[in-house]
Amino acid sequence: MTVLAHAQPHYWQGSFIDDEEAGRRLAALPALVGQALATPLETETVLAACDRLATALRDPAHPVHLALAAQVPAGEDAAGLLAELGAFLSRAELTRKLRRELGSTAPQRLGRPEAKETVYEAWAPVGLVAHIAPGNAATVAPLSLVEGLLSGNVNILKTSGSDSLLAQHLLAALAEADPSGAIAERVIVLRFSSARQEWLRLMCAPADAVAVWGGEAAVEGIAAHVPPGCRLVEWGHKISFAYLTADAWADPAALTALAADVCLLEQQACSSPQVVYLDTEDEEQVFAFAGRLAAELARVPAAPAREPDLAEEAELTTTELLARLEEHLGLTRVFAAEDGSWRVMADTRSALTASPLHRSVWVKPLPRKRMLATLRPMRRYLQTAAIGGSRADIAELARTVLAAGVTRVTPLGEMLGSYPGEPHDGVYALQRYSRRVAVRADGRFATTACLDDLVRTPEFPPPAGPLLDKAAVQELNRHIDRGDAELYVRSGGSTGTPALSLYTWEDYDTQMHAAARGLLAAGYDPGADRTANLFYSGGMYGGFFSFFSILERLGGVQIPMAAGTDHRTVAEALVAYEVDTLFGMPSYLWQLLHEQQELLLSYGGLRKIYYGGEHFTAEQRRTLAETFGIEVVHSITYGSADLGPLGYQCAESTGSVHHLHADLHTLEILEPDADRPVAPGETGRLVFTTRARRGQRLDRYVIGDLGRALPGPCACGNRAPRFELLGRLGDVVRVATYFLNYRRFTAIADEHLRHSGELQLVLGHDGARELLTVRLETTDAARAHAAFLAHYPELRSAVEEELLAFAVEPTDGTGFLRTAASGKLRTVVDNRS
Repeated sequence: MTVLAHAQPHYWQGSFIDDEEAGRRLAALPALVGQALATPLETETVLAACDRLATALRDPAHPVHLALAAQVPAGEDAAGLLAELGAFLSRAELTRKLRRELGSTAPQRLGRPEAKETVYEAWAPVGLVAHIAPGNAATVAPLSLVEGLLSGNVNILKTSGSDSLLAQHLLAALAEADPSGAIAERVIVLRFSSARQEWLRLMCAPADAVAVWGGEAAVEGIAAHVPPGCRLVEWGHKISFAYLTADAWADPAALTALAADVCLLEQQACSSPQVVYLDTEDEEQVFAFAGRLAAELARVPAAPAREPDLAEEAELTTTELLARLEEHLGLTRVFAAEDGSWRVMADTRSALTASPLHRSVWVKPLPRKRMLATLRPMRRYLQTAAIGGSRADIAELARTVLAAGVTRVTPLGEMLGSYPGEPHDGVYALQRYSRRVAVRADGRFATTACLDDLVRTPEFPPPAGPLLDKAAVQELNRHIDRGDAELYVRSGGSTGTPALSLYTWEDYDTQMHAAARGLLAAGYDPGADRTANLFYSGGMYGGFFSFFSILERLGGVQIPMAAGTDHRTVAEALVAYEVDTLFGMPSYLWQLLHEQQELLLSYGGLRKIYYGGEHFTAEQRRTLAETFGIEVVHSITYGSADLGPLGYQCAESTGSVHHLHADLHTLEILEPDADRPVAPGETGRLVFTTRARRGQRLDRYVIGDLGRALPGPCACGNRAPRFELLGRLGDVVRVATYFLNYRRFTAIADEHLRHSGELQLVLGHDGARELLTVRLETTDAARAHAAFLAHYPELRSAVEEELLAFAVEPTDGTGFLRTAASGKLRTVVDNRS
């Protein structure tokens, strides 16, 4: 990412142009907008580009930082301004903003707000947003345009004819940070004077929303160009004030905090206090407090700031002189610095009066009983009120000032502060640049969680960087920001020592909503199914509570039993609560069904099983259907503790075939021993890059599973990529110079023995030879022994060469070794060491 110096004043969809070319293109603006809107802008595209630019802005030695610093207006703190922009543009901040204002990090996707209804809603761009930025506010212009991008719009920005080219160069750098070119296509920045009315008309005529900053005169001038039906978004001048009860105005700390609010930014912010109200009718108390405030302001060092221009100087002088004249009438009292650097004007009249700024503040009486009547006539102009008082006072007075028209209430000393996603002037900017749209569908869409999945797959920048294994991810966890570690989860430990995974609650919520959408695709009906959650719980294992959360988001009926060892009690609960759907591990559900077969068959109400963590074999599925009357058997999700849900089954998927959660992850399938894609259809390592995590970035994570991509569209109509799981890297073990695959054993047992139970490989030693024992639920070990040797040539060769001792051990369900946390079957137990 580089920034080049350009003398041209305008930036248009990826290139800098002169006045003549800008005028020509403005005439063709409507057609250009239509072309750009034809392809939706993915929110992730904007987040990735903004985060990349933010990283550059926070590095003083980065070429982008150095180039943009040269564009910062003279007198401004370039380092501070670019750091402020970098903070705003970071992924963490923008993700919070999206969630707070539009509800999710993918607000443009048509999803079902109520899982039980086939009604889809989304936030859609209004189309073209014209931004009319004020002069002398370097950060306002580019940040407004970024808000337009986050809501998916095409944006045209006007900066003042006297402004620097900071906005043009900053937004050009943002566009360059997006390799897809989608951002550049939606960014136009023009610098010209408002006197060029024809250019203003051409900007606003095709606009669907016009955002304008400034006073009433500026807004009225732009409003004349806004066509009927176009949304006018006014960010006008506002007035803020402080309100103090008797306890607060007697507190020296409150006085210090109030003086800080007055002096910070020299009252140039709309949230700066221009008036201080006291909860009193006593004029002498007002005058006394004004004197104390003046003494406090005198102690605050003068800050380097823009000197008032002639008009501002005239207003300062006039306001102070008029206040001094009214002293003779007993209405006012003025306290001012000899050098004119600050002034406090006490006034016995309560009416809200604008200050001339530059550390100039009014002090007035306003008993709380008259607050609403006094302030409400000025409601269009009110913004922030800082309230000083007791907890009860603050609760009461906050309600009163909000009723009067105030949109923000803060403590003293924090009037200019903010928090991520805070409303501005009582509204969310992203909602003002968006439309809430809905599609109502019929019953054919019962298994479609998101309409967009039937049309296209989200597009993300290609994954980059080194491959990560589990050890690398655990190392990342050790350095994660404590504020991003809000939920601690441990894996089941089926592939080794249980690993720790960390989530923010926001990220967890995103994951649970994604898994809920996957369940809908698999045929789960939250309006009809009665579900027993039989996953294992405890020990920080995420199985039970994750599916509790998923059902909560679906609004489904849930009996939260968890996997218990008392199978009789569990079975009786299934009957008592009329359960028809089971969630759980295959090994646990298999044991439960067979041990309580008589009771559950007499009940006859079970219809669906959604399983996770392991797989049912084809023979087990046949048994579930023929013996227990189960009509639907689907994977509940494919995922991991650290990445969350990765894939889901649709109603047309069988076996271990899944759709990718393409709105959350990117999937690569690489060769087993090289960072290189496999040939189409070939088996390789599954490598995931997560795209929807604020608290943690997991890029190119080698999860340890093997699989292959499936070509062609799915019969369900979903465009999300499909893949087939083909075991874990650990399923292939080297025994007696041969590589043997656990899944080959299960396939032979399934096909040749009609085996419907569990199977486990145990590796050890038999004297000088290695020993392979197959444990399985069978009553005919000799037949099983012969079948494996007959149909697995590599196994037979190892035995014939006397390199391997081979045995079959009949075992019931209690004889298998399982992981303590999740109850998963340990498919391969290696005791050779």
